[in-house]
Amino acid sequence: MSTTHETTDTLTDDLLRFLGSYYRDDVAQLAQHYPQERRSLEISYRDLFQFDADIAHDYLDNPEQVGEYLNEALRQFDLPADVDLSNARVRVGDLPDEHVRSPDGASRNRLIGEATGVEGQITKATQPKPRCVKAAWECQRCGTPNHVPQQGQTFEEPYECEGCERQGPWRLLESQSEWIDHQMMRIQEPPEESGTGQGSTIDIHIEGDLINAAEPGDRVTAAGHLETDEIDAGDALDVDTTLETESVTCEGTSLDDIDIEDHRSEIEAIAAGERGDPFELWIDSIKPSHYGDEHIKEAITLQLFEGWARGDRRGSSHILLMGDPGCDKSGFLEYVDELAPRSAYASGKGTTTAGLTAGVENDDFGDQEWALSAGAMVLADQGVACIDELDKIDDECVSSLHGALESQKVRVQKIINAELSCRTSLLAAGNPKHGRFDQYQPVGEQIDIPPTLMSRFDLMFMVSDQPDRERDKEIMQHKTTASRAAAKKELGKELSEAEQQSITPRIDPEVMRAYVAYAKQEVTPYIREDSPAEQLLHEKFLQIRFANEDADDAPVPITWRKQEAIERLAEASARVRLSDEVSKADVERALRLVKQSMRQVGMDPETDQFDADVIETGQSKTQRDRIKNLKGIITELEGEHAAGAPIEDVKERADAIGMSEQKVEQEIQKLKDKGDAYEAKADHLRLV
Repeated sequence: MSTTHETTDTLTDDLLRFLGSYYRDDVAQLAQHYPQERRSLEISYRDLFQFDADIAHDYLDNPEQVGEYLNEALRQFDLPADVDLSNARVRVGDLPDEHVRSPDGASRNRLIGEATGVEGQITKATQPKPRCVKAAWECQRCGTPNHVPQQGQTFEEPYECEGCERQGPWRLLESQSEWIDHQMMRIQEPPEESGTGQGSTIDIHIEGDLINAAEPGDRVTAAGHLETDEIDAGDALDVDTTLETESVTCEGTSLDDIDIEDHRSEIEAIAAGERGDPFELWIDSIKPSHYGDEHIKEAITLQLFEGWARGDRRGSSHILLMGDPGCDKSGFLEYVDELAPRSAYASGKGTTTAGLTAGVENDDFGDQEWALSAGAMVLADQGVACIDELDKIDDECVSSLHGALESQKVRVQKIINAELSCRTSLLAAGNPKHGRFDQYQPVGEQIDIPPTLMSRFDLMFMVSDQPDRERDKEIMQHKTTASRAAAKKELGKELSEAEQQSITPRIDPEVMRAYVAYAKQEVTPYIREDSPAEQLLHEKFLQIRFANEDADDAPVPITWRKQEAIERLAEASARVRLSDEVSKADVERALRLVKQSMRQVGMDPETDQFDADVIETGQSKTQRDRIKNLKGIITELEGEHAAGAPIEDVKERADAIGMSEQKVEQEIQKLKDKGDAYEAKADHLRLV
């Protein structure tokens, strides 16, 4: 302690004056709501420093000791006679910036016992539960209650009875003991800062009215002091540290941490077209080492900017990249994970629901109970979640992810009931069902993702590795140029203009992040009434929707989900221009991307018509009708043959209504694979 304050009474008097000068109204509010609604008074370290720098410095060095003096000052505060704050406490938050660290910096030995702040993201939290702070023990010999303050993880009994001076036996009087709620949480370095998604962590202990101050997924700054685990003789010398928390502040979005002002003039110049078409600049800046696929880069650009979310209308767009191995789908995900101001990365293969959305796991805080754990979709709230190998996720994950994409909430109803926000754009990648796309098979049949999940994607693009002599020559040249450029850059050699362009984005990544932050914070675009943008959207969308109206029993080409997707993408396009008004060109851009996506996935290859059912149900209307007709034929023949429908007869009758033998064989195999039909006898079918 500083020698400035010679006695406890002097220090307490000083702190009484401090509370009276800075927090008189706050103390009155505490007294009014104590103890049911509030049990503590939170003060700012900066106020304490302004009042007396020596006391403030003493607090940083000895937070527990100075904290007790603050509590004593609160107890002595002049209050109405019927108000007793004897068990209230003072919490100190808003520590100086140099004392706020990442989880990695907060775990060092020199900080043990000192006041420190930790900033990061909550990834796991236990359920609140009561902890005894003062136990009342009844002596079983004389009945005298003995009150013993409790510390550590196990109950401490009295040494001897205050009444008969014997050493028990004892009975805990639960109703006469003092209890406080407490909770454990884990803070982790945010995934976009750690680079690996597995950043350093530190556990924090919170109690009293700090309970539920944050939930998994929240970005927070927690202030308190570091303590080591309870140590007994013979324990290992290595110990873990926990932050005994005095304050928890939920921060704004990660966009708030980006310094926009340093880049504002450059951002506005790009948006105004002073460096050329801003969309071309962005397309060229998305993974410049990847040659081609400009439509994917354009879609990712719009995904980063998002539409304007308001009310129950989401602004985030979801994109699915499906394709052959070696087409660099994962490379796009990794690039976006590094570029986005807020992001998280996960792989569907072997990942649990807790890893993708959120779940309940056995905690590892030491008490072997249950904890709520946040997955990638929650950790990337208000950013982009990048999930690779989406086709490998299990059924439980599919169900959880489906709800997260649609409602932007993750609901956990297993042991712990919770609802977490995931206002997240999803960029996902996967492989075809059989490893590579077969150009002779409908694309929809080759995607091993449930239709209920596929229908939630605004855009889906197929990345196929089909040899093309001229295009492959261009790709080869670009790859070798990029490889040489990376080598020369590593060696400090001068790069040619072509080499520079092959690895360097035309917009600096720091400017790109600031650009996205600026647009999402400041620009609120929407389609104006009776504007050219609205007229074009109505005309073109209805044109697609009624494209098949002259055909009998034609498929529905497009659903209303796509109308919402077009609006989101058009608003994102306006944000690239930093415009609050969606223009006709923005709608045209969105329509072009949606139609390009539909041509790849949402089209019936047999009729060459748009068919929403390819995505919504996993089958085109043509396929569905063919299966219906085939089942009808099998049913008729089952009634004519005791052993079941002869397969050769099925083929003959199907041929009479225009079904080829190859299609019949394919559909029969699908019925058998799904368990809808079986061979009761060789070459004879029965429906289930």
